Amino acid sequence: MIKLSLVLGVAMAVLIAACSKSDDVDEKVTDGAIRIGVLTDMSGLYSDIGGQGSIVAAELAVEDLGGEVDGKPIELVSVDHQNKADIAAQKVREWIDRNGVDMVTDALNSAVALATSKVVAEKKRILMVTGAATTRLTNEDCTAYTIHHSYDTFALANGTGTAVVKQGGDTWFFLTSDYAFGHSLETDTANIVKKAGGSVLGAVRHPLSASDFSSFLLQAQNSKAKIIGLANAGGDTINSIKAANEFGLTETQNLAGLLVFITDIHSLGLPVTQGMYVTSGWYWDLNDETRAWSKRFFERMGKMPTMIHAGVYSSVIMYANAVKATGTDEADGIMEWLRNNPQSDMFGKNLTLRKDGRLVHDMYLMQVKDPSESNAAWDYYNVRQTIPAANAFQPLSESRCPLITGGSS
Repeated sequence: MIKLSLVLGVAMAVLIAACSKSDDVDEKVTDGAIRIGVLTDMSGLYSDIGGQGSIVAAELAVEDLGGEVDGKPIELVSVDHQNKADIAAQKVREWIDRNGVDMVTDALNSAVALATSKVVAEKKRILMVTGAATTRLTNEDCTAYTIHHSYDTFALANGTGTAVVKQGGDTWFFLTSDYAFGHSLETDTANIVKKAGGSVLGAVRHPLSASDFSSFLLQAQNSKAKIIGLANAGGDTINSIKAANEFGLTETQNLAGLLVFITDIHSLGLPVTQGMYVTSGWYWDLNDETRAWSKRFFERMGKMPTMIHAGVYSSVIMYANAVKATGTDEADGIMEWLRNNPQSDMFGKNLTLRKDGRLVHDMYLMQVKDPSESNAAWDYYNVRQTIPAANAFQPLSESRCPLITGGSS
């Protein structure tokens, strides 16, 4: 009887210990689920480059992960931020407080990303920015919880700006979207142009989602600059290029689209865009892996994915890998693991996270094909140069990020 009681007692202790261990593991993943929010523009001028395509990209990532990480389900939520920073910040705060969201991705629109970055820093959650470009995210507004994933204004300027000046485009005038993204892109490109030996003759700023570009283009035309740098994106880039052609500006001056997506080229057509330089962190036709994934995306969306869509997919994969490796969704542990473990996926190889939040990877300088070179719809680019990761982004030695300089963040 004593032996039986002893055996039962030991068995019970082992069972309790096992249950306690299981409970500890479960507690490391909050609420027993991994929740990811896709914060994007569903209805505005950036909806074509993000929007529903960003949601589909996240869904493809979850499918490739088998819908879970170590038995913990991955749950997606999404919202249209309407390109309003206050709406974005409010929604992300609600996601975290009420829905237990662990990671937010896309954050298309720089004002949105900057506002959201402050919320996740306060709440100690993670923001993986694939859609916004301003280098403020890794400079004066950097945080320990924001990852700038796919591209930024320095990389865009470094690629396109340098190439255009080398081709003889040494005088510039900027047509700039009047908010954080446009300001950063204009400043970074102007610095690159001057460094390459060119000069900047002026700039004009237009409101987001402008309805009429005629007065802005008149100022650009009067500048006599060889190059009109378009420091805008999405619908604004499409409309400004259309207006410049209708205005006759392209007969005497050349356009430099500083952030151009393949969906923009598709909308405008090769006859209008041929010869234009484009800098991107990703292209659907780079290799067998990008082509295979893009085919899946196309089957659902009826169009090829943009760099932003590919970045959303990659961000979900990276986050899930970190959760699996650390056994937790605790943000500090996730960020530390990502900084110490470069990732490789369909977006790129050796994706390396710096302390300032910049994800470093190769960038590509491409040129839009002549219509006679294109073999099919979406066959739009010739890759002219691979810009190595070490040279693509702002050096840490020039960083204004408090995490690097020693200030507060």
